[in-house]
Amino acid sequence: MISTDKEKINDLLSRGVEEIIDREHLKKRLLTGEKLRVKLGIDPTSSEIHLGNAVVLWKLKELRDLGHQAVFLIGDFTAKIGDPSGRLLARRPLTDEEIRKNMATYKKQVAKILDLDKIEIRYNSEWLGKMKSNEIFSLTQLISLNKILEREDFSKRLAEHRPIGMHELLYPLFQAYDSVILKADLEIGGQDQLLNMLIAREIQKKFSQKPQDVIAFSLLEGLDGLRKMSKSYNNYIGITFKPNEMFGKIMSIPDNLIIKYFTLCTRVSLQEINEMAEAIKKGANPRDFKAKLAREIVKIYHDEKAATSAEKEFNKIFQKKELPSEMPVIKLPATSDKLPNLLVKLKLAPSKSEAQRLIKQGAVTISGQVEKDWKKEIKIKSGIIIRVGKRKFVKIKV
Repeated sequence: MISTDKEKINDLLSRGVEEIIDREHLKKRLLTGEKLRVKLGIDPTSSEIHLGNAVVLWKLKELRDLGHQAVFLIGDFTAKIGDPSGRLLARRPLTDEEIRKNMATYKKQVAKILDLDKIEIRYNSEWLGKMKSNEIFSLTQLISLNKILEREDFSKRLAEHRPIGMHELLYPLFQAYDSVILKADLEIGGQDQLLNMLIAREIQKKFSQKPQDVIAFSLLEGLDGLRKMSKSYNNYIGITFKPNEMFGKIMSIPDNLIIKYFTLCTRVSLQEINEMAEAIKKGANPRDFKAKLAREIVKIYHDEKAATSAEKEFNKIFQKKELPSEMPVIKLPATSDKLPNLLVKLKLAPSKSEAQRLIKQGAVTISGQVEKDWKKEIKIKSGIIIRVGKRKFVKIKV
């Protein structure tokens, strides 16, 4: 049974949407109750699904809840090439083993959002992995090089004399062919996927299929507030992060992203979000709304109890300046060591040079006392608590 609920359809076609092709055509199909095959593809380039990935997963759920056929495509073949979208350098191709490891947890993570029994899950290695050279050659004749080079990432590279790999030119073609095989009526994705999805429309016509409609959604910036959320940039919040970590990460986003995160990452109504935006403009404390945002997101991926507990723990550490209820305990021999060496051993810093930088900045405390002398020799004994930055704590046990 297909739902034609006008309010839900209008919300779907407006919330977080950057562009729709063809809007009137798609709206008519949704309102008349035509059952659509809706494609969403994600390459397993990382083992973790983050809030940015989840934006389109929630949209796929909305369409499934309206009664449409949701097709979740895992790009295990295209991951070997690497999507060039938004890249000034080619991605490092992944090995089969890396892809298998990344895929191992995908279904479990997706199940936090989608009912796997009610969606179609496909892998594009099913068809792309079996293509013969003459079939690939035939596919390349269906679209011009000029069209592929229209991509902003490619045009930027050309202007800056950066290399473009031949394999990267095939990526949008393969993604387009996925739509042919899946007979997609609608494809959804991030704004960075728009040209790929438009090329699919062109390729579908060549295979005598009706071109898919397309919805491109806003990209979610990561913790740095500058680049899209990505594990590559280490600015991401994974949907499997523990409640305390998830809450703390959300509280660290820039204030100017609060409303966007509410829009893309929560189910809070647009009316309430607009009211919050107006309140912030009039001088309300953004921290209060950020705390509400963190509660809403933790509640979605865990539950109400976990959200409440995470907020209490956050306030305990950052407002009351108390120690966390739980922290890692690491056993070390009763010796002495230079502080940078100790931070690396405790995995509180990736290298001695980074450890020195953190110490000089005053980001390291030992049992509550800031330590800025990076040459200092630390005597190891039980009960020492070392803190780096705002969130990293380790308790030493001899």
